[in-house]
Amino acid sequence: MTAPLTPPHQPPHDDPWQTPQAGESPYSGAEAEKGPDMTTELRQAVVVMVAVALSGLALGLLWLWLSPRIPLISDETAVFLKDTEGEEAIAVDGTFLLLALAFGVVSAVLVFVFRRRGGIALVVGLALGGLLGAVLAWQIGVWFGPTADVVAHARAVGKGVTFDAPLELNAKGALLAWPIAAMVVHLALTALFGPRDPEPRWDGWGPAAYGPAPDDAPTDRA
Repeated sequence: MTAPLTPPHQPPHDDPWQTPQAGESPYSGAEAEKGPDMTTELRQAVVVMVAVALSGLALGLLWLWLSPRIPLISDETAVFLKDTEGEEAIAVDGTFLLLALAFGVVSAVLVFVFRRRGGIALVVGLALGGLLGAVLAWQIGVWFGPTADVVAHARAVGKGVTFDAPLELNAKGALLAWPIAAMVVHLALTALFGPRDPEPRWDGWGPAAYGPAPDDAPTDRA
């Protein structure tokens, strides 16, 4: 008679049917890395929204600086466009649109770089901040641009003297360029370069735990 290879009260270490120890889970690796809780995400979203909205000050000043001027002239009875076929008004809207798109791309890249693991709240904060920043930029350009009182301005400069029309944004849809560009770019960066969820760790589980298949085991044939 030969002695048993394994003590009767001690299971073998390579027993494929061994129950995992308490506290262990095949998904322990996936659960090890958890994102921030909801309160932290909301706080970060608010910070992003405020920071992005305040950057609208820079957009407004750039719009005021780069936008072409619309020349007006007065004959002391009425105010007219000096160049009736000019396209300065369209260029003003186009300048705001291009600047807003650029600010949307830059803000999305910066938010992604500093907060790579962002959630829905962060994207919503980015979009709301872009919308608020666009509205703020629009108002900054109007406030610091030429006066909106065209009649008083015409009387001040005199008859036949060219002066600038107030800065206006006729295409109000351009206000959506910043938030839309920010959301699209941020979601694209997250899809391409964002962190991936770790694969579940199967400690002692899976087909390898059962050992190789016996030689006489049936195999599927096509």
